[in-house]
Amino acid sequence: MVATYPSFSSDGHVARWAPWDVDPDVDVSGDGAPTEELTITWENEAWTASGVVGREQIHYILRISPTWQVRQFLLFRDMDDPDLWLGTDGHGRWGEMNGSHRPDLDGCVDLDLACTPFTNTLPIRRLPLHVGDSADITVAHVDVETLDVRPDHQRYTRMGEHHWRFEQLSTGWAQEFDVDEHGLVRDYPTLFRRVG
Repeated sequence: MVATYPSFSSDGHVARWAPWDVDPDVDVSGDGAPTEELTITWENEAWTASGVVGREQIHYILRISPTWQVRQFLLFRDMDDPDLWLGTDGHGRWGEMNGSHRPDLDGCVDLDLACTPFTNTLPIRRLPLHVGDSADITVAHVDVETLDVRPDHQRYTRMGEHHWRFEQLSTGWAQEFDVDEHGLVRDYPTLFRRVG
């Protein structure tokens, strides 16, 4: 059976994660908490994913097509205007807010932020994989501290109905994790834990 996940409610969906090393019995809510709160809403014929990550003190926004293709990415750190604003034509061509083409990112089909498990959901929801199948993709990996953006080669393998394996092909680093009924990561051992 091919991986398919139901649509989120048009009223929105909220998910929260804490760093793996934070005690799950400790209240990690409120300003300055190390948690991430992600809100997914449907507006203007597309999904908007808005994540506030406390540990890195960032706010990211992804505009995503109905078929889970990244259209636009904004990263806010400590200013009202975005520190980084990228857009893609959906065919692997990327550019910045000022209209300049980023040929170094040509061929990237997704976007990856190491500070959130949400960006794993993008290929998981889009890739029509049967259990046991894998897909290699190239993503635009964003370093939220330096704003460096570079291509990164990754592999996703569907190990079970809701169980996936992620590999970073350049380093050989791999991790297995489970997703919920919407394709959102539950716990990402050693990195993130679903809370709330």
